Amino acid sequence: MSTLEFNSMLIKNADFLKPFAINLTRDTEVANDLYQETLYKALANQEKYHTGTNLKAWLFTIMRNIFINDYRRKVKQKTILDSTPNDFLVNLKQATVQNAAESALELKEINKAIRQLPEIFKTPFLLYFDGYKYNEIAEMLHEPLGTVKSRIHFARKLLKEQISRF
Repeated sequence: MSTLEFNSMLIKNADFLKPFAINLTRDTEVANDLYQETLYKALANQEKYHTGTNLKAWLFTIMRNIFINDYRRKVKQKTILDSTPNDFLVNLKQATVQNAAESALELKEINKAIRQLPEIFKTPFLLYFDGYKYNEIAEMLHEPLGTVKSRIHFARKLLKEQISRF
Protein backbone atom coordinates (compact mmCIF):
# COMPACT_ATOMS: atom_id res chain seq x y z
CA MET A 1 0.00 0.00 0.00
CA SER A 2 1.36 3.40 -0.93
CA THR A 3 1.76 6.23 1.51
CA LEU A 4 -0.87 8.26 -0.31
CA GLU A 5 -3.45 5.47 -0.03
CA PHE A 6 -2.63 4.93 3.64
CA ASN A 7 -2.93 8.66 4.40
CA SER A 8 -6.32 8.92 2.70
CA MET A 9 -7.61 5.89 4.65
CA LEU A 10 -6.23 7.39 7.85
CA ILE A 11 -8.03 10.70 7.24
CA LYS A 12 -11.33 8.89 6.55
CA ASN A 13 -11.11 6.91 9.81
CA ALA A 14 -9.62 9.62 12.03
CA ASP A 15 -13.00 11.14 12.90
CA PHE A 16 -13.99 8.03 14.85
CA LEU A 17 -10.97 8.45 17.14
CA LYS A 18 -11.97 11.76 18.79
CA PRO A 19 -15.07 10.45 20.62
CA PHE A 20 -13.12 7.39 21.74
CA ALA A 21 -10.32 9.60 23.08
CA ILE A 22 -12.80 11.74 25.02
CA ASN A 23 -14.45 8.60 26.37
CA LEU A 24 -11.08 7.31 27.62
CA THR A 25 -9.74 10.52 29.14
CA ARG A 26 -12.87 12.46 30.17
CA ASP A 27 -10.90 15.63 29.37
CA THR A 28 -10.98 17.48 26.04
CA GLU A 29 -7.39 18.74 26.18
CA VAL A 30 -5.94 15.37 27.13
CA ALA A 31 -8.17 13.74 24.49
CA ASN A 32 -6.76 16.04 21.81
CA ASP A 33 -3.22 15.12 22.85
CA LEU A 34 -4.11 11.42 22.77
CA TYR A 35 -5.72 11.83 19.33
CA GLN A 36 -2.65 13.57 17.92
CA GLU A 37 -0.26 11.04 19.40
CA THR A 38 -2.34 8.19 17.94
CA LEU A 39 -2.21 9.69 14.45
CA TYR A 40 1.51 10.29 14.83
CA LYS A 41 2.17 6.68 15.86
CA ALA A 42 -0.03 5.41 13.04
CA LEU A 43 1.97 7.43 10.52
CA ALA A 44 5.28 6.44 12.11
CA ASN A 45 4.34 2.75 12.06
CA GLN A 46 2.70 2.66 8.64
CA GLU A 47 4.87 -0.30 7.62
CA LYS A 48 3.32 -2.40 10.42
CA TYR A 49 -0.17 -2.02 8.96
CA HIS A 50 -1.10 -4.94 6.74
CA THR A 51 -3.38 -4.33 3.79
CA GLY A 52 -6.82 -5.78 4.38
CA THR A 53 -6.66 -5.32 8.15
CA ASN A 54 -9.44 -3.26 9.72
CA LEU A 55 -7.79 0.19 9.92
CA LYS A 56 -10.32 1.54 12.40
CA ALA A 57 -9.64 -1.33 14.84
CA TRP A 58 -5.89 -0.88 14.34
CA LEU A 59 -6.16 2.84 15.23
CA PHE A 60 -8.37 2.11 18.26
CA THR A 61 -5.79 -0.40 19.47
CA ILE A 62 -2.98 2.13 19.10
CA MET A 63 -4.99 4.75 21.01
CA ARG A 64 -5.96 2.33 23.78
CA ASN A 65 -2.34 1.19 24.21
CA ILE A 66 -1.08 4.79 24.38
CA PHE A 67 -3.74 5.61 26.98
CA ILE A 68 -2.87 2.55 29.10
CA ASN A 69 0.87 3.24 28.93
CA ASP A 70 0.36 6.88 29.94
CA TYR A 71 -1.90 5.81 32.80
CA ARG A 72 0.67 3.31 34.08
CA ARG A 73 3.42 5.92 33.83
CA LYS A 74 1.36 8.42 35.84
CA VAL A 75 0.55 5.86 38.51
CA LYS A 76 4.24 5.09 38.97
CA GLN A 77 5.06 8.78 39.30
CA LYS A 78 2.53 9.44 42.06
CA THR A 79 3.95 9.55 45.54
CA ILE A 80 1.95 8.11 48.39
CA LEU A 81 2.11 10.19 51.53
CA ASP A 82 1.39 8.54 54.85
CA SER A 83 -0.35 11.06 57.08
CA THR A 84 -0.91 8.73 59.99
CA PRO A 85 0.21 9.73 63.47
CA ASN A 86 3.07 7.20 63.23
CA ASP A 87 5.11 9.37 60.84
CA PHE A 88 8.03 9.33 63.24
CA LEU A 89 8.53 5.62 62.56
CA VAL A 90 9.69 6.33 59.00
CA ASN A 91 12.93 7.91 60.22
CA LEU A 92 13.26 5.92 63.43
CA LYS A 93 16.78 4.59 62.74
CA GLN A 94 18.10 7.90 61.47
CA ALA A 95 19.55 10.02 64.24
CA THR A 96 21.62 13.15 64.27
CA VAL A 97 24.28 13.87 66.81
CA GLN A 98 25.06 17.42 67.78
CA ASN A 99 28.69 18.45 67.87
CA ALA A 100 29.25 19.17 71.55
CA ALA A 101 32.57 20.96 71.03
CA GLU A 102 31.09 23.34 68.48
CA SER A 103 28.08 24.02 70.71
CA ALA A 104 30.35 24.75 73.68
CA LEU A 105 32.39 27.22 71.62
CA GLU A 106 29.27 28.97 70.39
CA LEU A 107 27.90 29.21 73.93
CA LYS A 108 31.20 30.65 75.19
CA GLU A 109 31.19 33.25 72.43
CA ILE A 110 27.58 34.21 73.18
CA ASN A 111 28.27 34.52 76.92
CA LYS A 112 31.35 36.63 76.21
CA ALA A 113 29.28 38.94 73.99
CA ILE A 114 26.63 39.27 76.71
CA ARG A 115 29.26 40.10 79.34
CA GLN A 116 30.64 42.85 77.07
CA LEU A 117 27.25 44.59 76.84
CA PRO A 118 27.00 47.89 78.72
CA GLU A 119 25.37 47.34 82.14
CA ILE A 120 22.38 49.49 81.19
CA PHE A 121 21.49 46.93 78.45
CA LYS A 122 22.87 43.77 80.05
CA THR A 123 20.66 43.72 83.15
CA PRO A 124 17.25 44.02 81.41
CA PHE A 125 18.38 41.62 78.70
CA LEU A 126 19.47 38.93 81.18
CA LEU A 127 16.21 39.28 83.12
CA TYR A 128 14.22 38.95 79.91
CA PHE A 129 16.38 36.00 78.89
CA ASP A 130 15.63 34.36 82.25
CA GLY A 131 11.93 34.49 81.40
CA TYR A 132 10.67 37.62 83.12
CA LYS A 133 8.02 39.67 81.31
CA TYR A 134 8.62 43.28 80.29
CA ASN A 135 6.36 44.70 82.99
CA GLU A 136 8.05 42.57 85.70
CA ILE A 137 11.48 43.81 84.60
CA ALA A 138 10.23 47.40 84.64
CA GLU A 139 9.00 46.98 88.23
CA MET A 140 12.28 45.36 89.36
CA LEU A 141 14.47 48.05 87.83
CA HIS A 142 12.06 50.91 88.65
CA GLU A 143 12.11 52.00 85.01
CA PRO A 144 9.28 52.81 82.60
CA LEU A 145 8.04 49.92 80.44
CA GLY A 146 9.07 51.64 77.17
CA THR A 147 12.61 52.16 78.47
CA VAL A 148 12.94 48.46 79.34
CA LYS A 149 11.66 47.38 75.93
CA SER A 150 14.04 49.79 74.21
CA ARG A 151 17.06 48.61 76.20
CA ILE A 152 16.31 44.94 75.47
CA HIS A 153 15.91 45.80 71.79
CA PHE A 154 19.27 47.59 71.69
CA ALA A 155 20.90 44.70 73.59
CA ARG A 156 19.69 42.28 70.93
CA LYS A 157 20.90 44.58 68.20
CA LEU A 158 24.37 44.85 69.75
CA LEU A 159 24.57 41.08 70.22
CA LYS A 160 23.65 40.51 66.56
CA GLU A 161 26.47 42.79 65.49
CA GLN A 162 29.00 41.10 67.79
CA ILE A 163 27.98 37.55 66.89
CA SER A 164 27.70 37.77 63.14
CA ARG A 165 28.27 34.06 62.49
CA PHE A 166 24.98 32.91 63.96
